[in-house]
Amino acid sequence: MPFGESFISTLKSNKSIMLDKSRRFRKTSGGFDWSKSKLHNLPKASPKQLLEIKKRIRKENKQARLKQLIVFAVFIISLIVFFFYFI
Repeated sequence: MPFGESFISTLKSNKSIMLDKSRRFRKTSGGFDWSKSKLHNLPKASPKQLLEIKKRIRKENKQARLKQLIVFAVFIISLIVFFFYFI
């Protein structure tokens, strides 16, 4: 089989193996149906409540960042100690 024919047969076999991605969108026709979507009823909040929520979220994020930093620092220090101990 010459080079061209083997190349074409390889391409055909690879194409048949590939996943058919258009199959996922055949039922939806690419559209969006608002009747099936869920709308969230968010409670009304005063500016004071929004500031309290903002402060609480920032505090939680700061604590999470601090925990991540501590875990990372402990990991790096233990890694350095491990290398100096065994080398």
